[in-house]
Amino acid sequence: MANEPATKPSAVPDSRWSRLARLGSLAGGVAGNMLAEGAWQLAQGKRPQMHQLLLTPANARRVADQLAQLRGAAMKVGQLLSMDAGELLPPELAEILSRLRADAIPMPMSQVVSALNANWGEGWDRHFERFSFTPMAAASIGQVHFGQRKDGRNVAVKIQYPGIRRSIDSDVDNVASLLRVSGLLPKSLDIKPLLDEAKKQLHDEADYRREGACMMQFSGLLADTEELMVPEMHDDLTTKNILAMTRLDGDAVETLIHLPQAERDRIVSQLFRLLFREIFEFRLIQTDPNFANYRYAAATQRLVLLDFGATRAYPAAMVDSYRQLMTSAMRNDRQGMNEAAMAIGYFQHGIKEGQRQAVLDIFALACEPLRHIGAYDFGRSDLGVRIRDAGMVLGRDRDFWHTPPADALFLHRKLGGLYLLAAKLKARVNVNDLAGKLLSQKTPNCAA
Repeated sequence: MANEPATKPSAVPDSRWSRLARLGSLAGGVAGNMLAEGAWQLAQGKRPQMHQLLLTPANARRVADQLAQLRGAAMKVGQLLSMDAGELLPPELAEILSRLRADAIPMPMSQVVSALNANWGEGWDRHFERFSFTPMAAASIGQVHFGQRKDGRNVAVKIQYPGIRRSIDSDVDNVASLLRVSGLLPKSLDIKPLLDEAKKQLHDEADYRREGACMMQFSGLLADTEELMVPEMHDDLTTKNILAMTRLDGDAVETLIHLPQAERDRIVSQLFRLLFREIFEFRLIQTDPNFANYRYAAATQRLVLLDFGATRAYPAAMVDSYRQLMTSAMRNDRQGMNEAAMAIGYFQHGIKEGQRQAVLDIFALACEPLRHIGAYDFGRSDLGVRIRDAGMVLGRDRDFWHTPPADALFLHRKLGGLYLLAAKLKARVNVNDLAGKLLSQKTPNCAA
């Protein structure tokens, strides 16, 4: 979940027609902006191009602001597009959509009370000594409130926005159509596989009982890891639309640049170790790369893990292929990398040899920290820029464009987010040692 929202509350449109009307008004606003911009440019003696009118900052802002107002799947699609297709989107759109990764707009108190009554029944306040109606965080699917139960336990309560679950499929389709028809997405960009997966992922994330079960599963898997903390689900207060859990406080992990170098190194090393365990030991990965999913409890120097809605189980065959891919990359074994990439599904039929080698080059770049002997200095590395530039070159080759399996896309997002956090904290991490220990282990027969 994101940090404390400072935006004025706004009711979530909870019917299909009210959400569709919002998208319709968005399309009309985009068209109106185009006419105004075209008239202004003609008055200046210019002959504007259609794409220049579509991609004005005003239009891109209008798209992002309306998606943020809708929240739910509409907002999530914008988030996914900004993160997964950033190199292929027009820079103007990618930059504005990136705003959707920040705070959402919280619900007003009246909607919060209505949601609590619907899920807990009238008189739900009998469970609480106190309950704060001011949300402490708001994201695309729901918002978080703090309270204290009658027995003194402090809880965090995540409340899903009304109507979100039943609007997922139509929201995804409507937003995709809007972006396509408006010209804000390149016609050659095939985002259908991404959108299909977004629907499935969103239905999973909108099931808070499922998220609570994943959270407790991780709690058990990490019981042997003193440095990491996972909240405990309060089962009696958890429903499909409300997740109640132990409140665990801490500092936003991306703000820890003030800590000593050794502590920053230790924190990021723990997160890399966790990811490698998720892939190769658990075969169960929390795939959301949002920094807000991690908090740092300064008093105990422990990391708090939050938000398990995007948890995915990975097939043993895919984990084995990633094991081969990473091991081969660490050894500069291009043939081994090629075989693993084919098994995962990166190469479509008829791929050109130059395209194949370009993909392998990107894999080799991404595995640079794994090959490096000793501590890799993320703060001094331009690895992110090099990967981005290589991806942009490949992305401009429209004959190549091919969407890998969804499991691969979500894993890339998680690894990329961890690289960004490591760079932000200027961490030095012996990734080679951390990965090597788990790469040498045999993949379990089934997900934990």
